Amino acid sequence: HPERRWRADFAFLESKVIVEVEGGVHSGGRHTRAMGFNVDMEKYNAAAALGWTVLRCMPSTLMSKATIDLIKQVITYKNQ
Repeated sequence: HPERRWRADFAFLESKVIVEVEGGVHSGGRHTRAMGFNVDMEKYNAAAALGWTVLRCMPSTLMSKATIDLIKQVITYKNQ
């Protein structure tokens, strides 16, 4: 983002794909509290407005075949 210093958990620069790991969902972590949720929405919407695709997953599913396949599918689609 040109003005904000946001970071992504994972970013595939050439394809403009971001993978965000949403931790603390079951324990009341930052991503589920009002302020953290609002900041995340602002970040994700800004990324989308700049042409990025934002994929979200849980820590327990990050390395799953389904998540990896989804990332590959989106990157392949965007690179066509």
